[in-house]
Amino acid sequence: MSPSWSFTELLIILVIGLIILGPERLSTVANQFGTWLGKARRMTRVMKRQLEEELDVEKNLGIHPSMLHTPRDDDNYSPLHDAEPEVSSVTDAVTKAANENVVDADTEKPREQRDG
Repeated sequence: MSPSWSFTELLIILVIGLIILGPERLSTVANQFGTWLGKARRMTRVMKRQLEEELDVEKNLGIHPSMLHTPRDDDNYSPLHDAEPEVSSVTDAVTKAANENVVDADTEKPREQRDG
């Protein structure tokens, strides 16, 4: 979106700049402003090119937006909720294995080998 300034507006800005800065500093400031504007345009072009490349990669890989994970609307949702059954089964297996190898402090024997 480029601003649509008329010639008279630009002329007024130039005259105000000339009065405030003087002829020596006005050229320096204008040069610096031009440098900044050029850098901003280059950065915009680079960012646009990178975004287009990323979109092209997704097209080339065959990724369709419907394949991406869409977040749920409820505030309490966490991706960990989907993994809860797996985590629960692993936790149960680890707890069982740990309990099988616990040594009783009184008899110094594993719990399995203890007499009733």
